[in-house]
Amino acid sequence: MGSLFRSEEMALCQLFLQSEAAYACVSELGELGLVQFRDLNPDVNAFQRKFVNEVRRCDEMERKLRYLEKEIKKDGIPMLDTGESPEAPQPREMIDLEATFEKLENELREVNQNAEALKRNFLELTELKHILRKTQVFFDEQEGGVNQTTESMTRALITDEARSAGASMGPVQLGFVAGVILRERLPAFERMLWRACRGNVFLRQAMIETPLEDPTNGDQVHKSVFIIFFQGDQLKTRVKKICEGFRATLYPCPEAPADRREMAMGVMTRIEDLNTVLGQTQDHRHRVLVAAAKNLKNWFVKVRKIKAIYHTLNLFNLDVTQKCLIAECWVPLLDIETIQLALRRGTERSGSSVPPILNRMQTFENPPTYNRTNKFTKAFQALIDAYGVASYREMNPAPYTIITFPFLFAVMFGDLGHGAIMALFGLWMIRKEKGLAAQKTDNEIWNIFFGGRYIIFLMGVFSMYTGLIYNDIFSKSLNIFGSHWHMSYNKSTVLENKYLQLNPKGDYEGDPYPFGMDPIWQVAGANKIIFHNAYKMKISIIFGVIHMIFGVVMSWHNHTYFRNRISMLYEFIPQLVFLLLLFFYMVLLMFIKWIKFAATNAKPYSEACAPSILITFIDMVLFNTPKAPPQDCETYMFFGQHFIQVLFVLVAVGCIPVMLLAKPLLIMQARKQANEEVQPIAGATSDAETGGVSNGGSHGGGGGPHEEEEELSEIFIHQSIHTIEYVLGSVSHTASYLRLWALSLAHAQLAEVLWTMVLSIGLKQEGWLGGIILTCVFAFWAILTVGILVLMEGLSAFLHTLRLHWVEFQSKFYKGQGYAFQPFSFDAIIENGAASAEAE
Repeated sequence: MGSLFRSEEMALCQLFLQSEAAYACVSELGELGLVQFRDLNPDVNAFQRKFVNEVRRCDEMERKLRYLEKEIKKDGIPMLDTGESPEAPQPREMIDLEATFEKLENELREVNQNAEALKRNFLELTELKHILRKTQVFFDEQEGGVNQTTESMTRALITDEARSAGASMGPVQLGFVAGVILRERLPAFERMLWRACRGNVFLRQAMIETPLEDPTNGDQVHKSVFIIFFQGDQLKTRVKKICEGFRATLYPCPEAPADRREMAMGVMTRIEDLNTVLGQTQDHRHRVLVAAAKNLKNWFVKVRKIKAIYHTLNLFNLDVTQKCLIAECWVPLLDIETIQLALRRGTERSGSSVPPILNRMQTFENPPTYNRTNKFTKAFQALIDAYGVASYREMNPAPYTIITFPFLFAVMFGDLGHGAIMALFGLWMIRKEKGLAAQKTDNEIWNIFFGGRYIIFLMGVFSMYTGLIYNDIFSKSLNIFGSHWHMSYNKSTVLENKYLQLNPKGDYEGDPYPFGMDPIWQVAGANKIIFHNAYKMKISIIFGVIHMIFGVVMSWHNHTYFRNRISMLYEFIPQLVFLLLLFFYMVLLMFIKWIKFAATNAKPYSEACAPSILITFIDMVLFNTPKAPPQDCETYMFFGQHFIQVLFVLVAVGCIPVMLLAKPLLIMQARKQANEEVQPIAGATSDAETGGVSNGGSHGGGGGPHEEEEELSEIFIHQSIHTIEYVLGSVSHTASYLRLWALSLAHAQLAEVLWTMVLSIGLKQEGWLGGIILTCVFAFWAILTVGILVLMEGLSAFLHTLRLHWVEFQSKFYKGQGYAFQPFSFDAIIENGAASAEAE
C-alpha cells in the first residue's frame, strides 16, 4: 500500500512512444490510472493541436448519444447498465461507431418528424371533430325555432338604419366562422371581439372536456370551440385578423346539416386511420430506442475513453522525424514496473516492433501529492484535503484523524442511544454500499452522507462508548453495577426533604465505580450539573493539551525528514518545552488534585483544602503569592511547588526569544560565512565560483523547494508572525478545546429537556387512552430526537470537531501547500462525465 503516513514518492519521467503504438499505450495507462501527464504544448491553441479533429469527432458522437439518451428517458425505457467498463476501441473502430450513431440519429429524427406531422394532423382532425359536434348543438335548436333564432340574432347584429334599408332588399344573410382557441385566452379574445367590432358580432363557445396533446412538446392543453356570427365582408376580415392575433385555429364548417354530418363521418374515418398509423410509428420508434438502450452505456464509455486518449495525446510533443511522440509524466516510484508492463501490453496490442522508453528525469520541481486510499480511508483523507492538500512528503494527518476525529466528536456527542442510532445508520450504508453506490443520484446531501458512511459509523460507535462513560442513554442512566452510594436516611426523610444531600464520609463505599459514572448522579438535583461541569471541563483541557502536544511532535517528523536541523533545534524544541512547562503542567496539577484531595480525607488533604487549578495557574503565570488557605490546610499541593512554577514560567518565557530570533540569526550567520568562504582567487575562477554559489541547487529547471534566497527582513517578519501565532495560539487553542465540555453539556441538557417536557408526559398517562397518548407522544419525541439531537446536534459537533483538527491540531505541523496528484484515469473521467450529464 505504500507509505501510510506520508505521500508516495513521485518521479518525473520522460516517455517515448512510437506513433502507431501511442494510442494503445495511452489506453493501457488510462485503465491503470497511475500516470499524470504534463502539457508540453502550453502555448499551442487547442484548435491547432495534432489530434483536434479526432476530439471533434468524439464530441459529435457524444452529442448524438446525448440525443438518444434524451429520447430514451422521454419514453421511460430503462437503460442496461452491467457495471462493466469495455476497453477503449481501436482508432479504426471509430468509423463504425460514427456510422452506427449517424444511422440511429437519422432514423430517430425521421420517425420523430413523421410522428409529429401525424400528431399535428390528428390534432387538427380532433379539433374539427369537436367543432362539428359543438356547432351542431348551436344550430340544432328546438324544432320550428330556427327562423326565430336567426331573426333574433339578426336584430342583435344590425342597427335600425340597416334594418329599414334591408326591409326593401329582402332578408339579411349572416356569415359565421368556427374554430378552437386556448381556454385561458378566451376571455381576452371575447373582449377584443366586442371592442373591435363594436358589439356587432355574436359569439358562442363551448369547452372541450378532454385535454388535447400539443404535437410540438407533448404537453396537455385545454381548448374551447367557438363560433362567431357576423354580417358583411368587413366584419369577416376583422374577425379573422383577431383570430389570427390570438392564435386561434379556424376550420371550415358547412352551413347545411347534411354536409356537416357527412364531414363528421369522414373525419371519424380519417381519425381511426391516423390512430392505426400513429400506433405503428410509435411501435417502430420504441423498438429503435429499446435496441439503443441496451448498448447506450457502453457506447458512452467507449466514446469518452477515445476522447480522453486523444485529448491526452494532444499533450505530447512530436520529435523531428514525426514518428515518435514524447511525453513527460509524474508517476509513483513504487509503480514504475507496473507502468512499464502496461506500456509493453499496449505495444503488443498495436503490433509495433519498437518498445516504449520510460526514462526517469532529474528535477527540482515540487512533485504532486499522492496519498493512496481505500474506501475506508478515502473519507478521512477528504477531510484533510478540504483544508489543503499536503505538501510533498509532508506528514499526513489522515491516519491519526481516523481515531482522533470520531473520539473528539464522541466527547461532545456522548449518548449511548443517540450514538446507537448514528452507528446503525452508518452500518446500514456500509452493508448496502454496493447497491447504494450503483443507484447514482444527483442528491448532493445523500452523496455526502454516503461518502462519509465510515465516518458516521465510527462516530456512532465512539459516541456509544463515551455514552457508557457518561452513563447517559436518552438522558437516563443504566444501573449495571448498582450504586456505590447508600443512604442512611429513612424513606419519609428522603421524600419530604427536597434539598437532602449525601455525605461522602458515611454514604459512599469508597471504591471507584467499575466503569463510567455512578447512576446516582442522574437523580441528583442541585449538584448534578456542578459535578458534570467540573468533570467534563477538566477532561476537555486534558484531551486538548495532549492533542496539541501530539501535533507539535508530528512537526519533529517533518523536520527530521527534510533534514531541517535549525528548525528542529530552535523551533520544535522551544515549542514543545513551552507547551509542556505551562499547559501540560496544568494537566498534571489536575491529576495531583484528583489523587491527593478527597472528601473522605482529613485535613490538609480534604476536599475543603483543594485549591482551584485555574487560580493556581493564573498565580503561577503572574508570579503571585497564593492566598492564605483555610485553617489546617497547606498553601501548596506538593513540596517545592512555588520554585518549580517560577522555574517553569521563566524557562517558558525564555523559549519565546529563542523561537523568535535563533533561526533568523543562524541563517544570517550561515550566509555571512558562505560569503566569506567564497573569495575570488582569480578572474575566471572567481566568476565560476561565484556562479556556482549563486545558482546553487537550482540547476536542472528549478522552482519548487530550491527557490531564490529569501530576504533577511522577510525571514525576521515571517518568524515573528510564526512565534506570536504559536505563543498566543497555545493559550487560545487550549481554551478552544473547552467546546468539548460546552457541547457535551448542551447535548445532555437538550436530551433531558426532551425527556422531561415531551416523553414523560405520555409515560404519566394511564388506561387505554394513556396508551394512545403515549404512542403519539413517543412518535413526536422520536422525531425531535432524530431531527434535533442526532442530525442538528450531530452536525454541530461534527463542525466543531473539524475546526479542532484543522486549526488547533494541524496548525502545529501541517502546511497543506501542495497540489493533488491527478492521474489519467478512465474511471475518474467516466464518473465525472456521468455526473455532468446527470447535472445537465
